[in-house]
Amino acid sequence: MLTHASATAPTRPRLFTPAFAALAAASLAYFTAAGMLLPALPRYVTSILGGGDIAVGLVFGTFSVSAVLLRPAAGVYGDRRGRRPLMLVGAFVFAVSVLAYGLATTPTILAGIRLVSGAGEALFFVGMLTTFTDLAPPQRRGEAMSLASLSLYLGIGIGPVAAEAIVGRFGFTGVWMATAAAAVLAASLVARVPETRPARCASSAARPRLVHPAGLLPGVVLMASIIGMAGFLAFVPLHVLDLGMSGAATVLLVFAGVVVLVRSAGARLPDALGPGRAIRTALVLSVAGLTIVGVWHTPLGLVSGAVILAVGIALLTPSVFALAVAVAPADERSQVMATTSAFIDIAFGAGPLGMGIVAAVAGRPAVFLAGAVAAAAGLAVVTVTRLGATAPRR
Repeated sequence: MLTHASATAPTRPRLFTPAFAALAAASLAYFTAAGMLLPALPRYVTSILGGGDIAVGLVFGTFSVSAVLLRPAAGVYGDRRGRRPLMLVGAFVFAVSVLAYGLATTPTILAGIRLVSGAGEALFFVGMLTTFTDLAPPQRRGEAMSLASLSLYLGIGIGPVAAEAIVGRFGFTGVWMATAAAAVLAASLVARVPETRPARCASSAARPRLVHPAGLLPGVVLMASIIGMAGFLAFVPLHVLDLGMSGAATVLLVFAGVVVLVRSAGARLPDALGPGRAIRTALVLSVAGLTIVGVWHTPLGLVSGAVILAVGIALLTPSVFALAVAVAPADERSQVMATTSAFIDIAFGAGPLGMGIVAAVAGRPAVFLAGAVAAAAGLAVVTVTRLGATAPRR
């Protein structure tokens, strides 16, 4: 017989539903597709299209341009018409654009096609993030965002391995076809996810906002940390050579492994700590990790800093997204997600370029110190504005 205490004890709302599982599988399929392009595109640009480092940067950079420009419109559409159409159309647009990569005869043409890929990514990403927040109980929203971002890192880990195997046997055409197939698989899994857009309410009559105020400050804080990570990922492959190491594979594997570990085993941390504390802790760790890499010029220093930075990055992103949607009406979540996530594209687009200038002027270790300064600026913003301090603990 149940005691009175056990009968009245609160139960944790359910998170792992069939719809949540289907969405997680769809996200993993999509980001595996995106991950396949990471090793294939640079080799394709340099070996097949005859481009150099600038051409590689152009091909990657145009993706972010269209993604950041289209996110606001995707957010408005998601709140007005539905989240699932964003994901379905986004996955198919991405798939079709990748199949067209083989038609490019110059890096410039490929960069133009990548604009279409970026548009598809903007649609899918906004729809996916919003649906994850819709499906999650408020008390477990941080956990849901941790698991959502986990699919991204797993996909980026699986995709390159698959691409290397495919290109060796079937060439780049095989990679484009496999990437498109994975994106179509993502769309088929999305079809199993119900539409989560809430019924129209009073706030739905308000003028749609391409830039939602609730997403601005969280986005700025997120960008401050992502800039440092972008610089880290861009220049670690060169920094390891300066340290006498043979390559960056071990360091990057450790970094990704720690992120995956924290976002799986520690998925509940953002909710347990509360939004403000989780974000401050994450930024402090980011500052510390990047500073260690910048001042301790040994392999041990690099690996130690990478581990600390990875913990900070793993904790920050889900906390920021959970906080952003916590203060917005349910029928404006897509707009908030679009505004906040646009700062990721800005960071990955402008971050490596800015850090390249830093490296040219002050040397490669200065890149990591500059990233630490950016993260410290984000921490200052959080402290001054008291971001998350008044948000209810979920």
